Amino acid sequence: MGTEARKKRAIGAAAAFSSSILADLPDDAGGDGVEPTETVDAARDDALLLDSFFSKPTCLGLALRFPKVWKVEHEEFESSIVCDDGTELKASLIVDASGFTSSFIEYDKPRNVGYQIAHGILAEVDSHPFDLDKMVLMDWRDSHLGNEPYLRANNSKLPTFLYVMPFDSNLVFLEETSLVSRPVLPYMEVKKRMVARLRHLGIRVRTVIEDEKCLIPMGGPLPKIPQSVMAIGGNSGIVHPSTGYTVAQTMAVAPFLAETIAECLGSTRMIRGTPLYHRAWNGLWPVERRLSREFYNFGMETLLKLDLNGTRRFFDAFFELNPYYWQGFLSSRLSLGELLLLGVSLFGKASSPSKLDMVRKCPVPLVKMVGNVALEAI
Repeated sequence: MGTEARKKRAIGAAAAFSSSILADLPDDAGGDGVEPTETVDAARDDALLLDSFFSKPTCLGLALRFPKVWKVEHEEFESSIVCDDGTELKASLIVDASGFTSSFIEYDKPRNVGYQIAHGILAEVDSHPFDLDKMVLMDWRDSHLGNEPYLRANNSKLPTFLYVMPFDSNLVFLEETSLVSRPVLPYMEVKKRMVARLRHLGIRVRTVIEDEKCLIPMGGPLPKIPQSVMAIGGNSGIVHPSTGYTVAQTMAVAPFLAETIAECLGSTRMIRGTPLYHRAWNGLWPVERRLSREFYNFGMETLLKLDLNGTRRFFDAFFELNPYYWQGFLSSRLSLGELLLLGVSLFGKASSPSKLDMVRKCPVPLVKMVGNVALEAI
């Protein structure tokens, strides 16, 4: 993939993953909903930021290279990478931001992840029914599958929702998403559901400007802590296990990680090797954050056990919570104590069928979470 293609892909991703919130609507709902926490302009700002980064790296004091890393080697106080074009680079610490499939990050537990998969298009359309000042996060309606019995039966077991970000009356980003499944829902299944939904909504696509196939591994164990290569982004465990959100959280922790590394390498004693690895990894994953992540993993394991009706009931209760809690959960801002309060409040607000779902389907994930929290706290 060339530089220009990478740039366009990154800018498209910035637009696709803006995290505004609109509660899901029942089948008989109109167009109104909860006001979003961000505007569409925020996504455009993200795109401009990335465009500036790729266009003017030297202004940031960076040198961008695009060869593939072939091999990583470590000595006591120095590491080196060898690239497929023959380039060799040396550093006190290698930071790997290459994503979930990186072969350079070690794990000491099986990676039993869930998967979020989505099909999205940025399209010019004749018209669409969405409000221009709102974004739709989760539309779980399945009325569009009334004439698709096979798709409707599968959707009732492994549901997908529609995500919408309108730019104007003829330009819209549309995405059909499986929130989490294990194993992953087939991509063509997701694509067929989106086609059926757009047909039902009367949306006629003139031109697909960009299309997106999105696969996000979620949850599972953290990487081995510490280790010689520092991870950031999708390979670091920072992907939100219950939502798949990654970009905002990565940008939030990156300055703290950079500061920790700078303090170590800039000190008069030049902290390197094993002490550097310990400080960097524990700066990214302090004990409190590891404990909170176990709760988010519990949320993912719960969602994996819910069908369409159970998922709808769950989110009915979730968005009835105080906005501080549901917004904090989605953005990974809550402390462990606040997450526990959220869990109690969520159970209290849940309908009787939803409570029954939790009682019947959550004990095993709950026991697993408690066990993992106990191990992390020791």
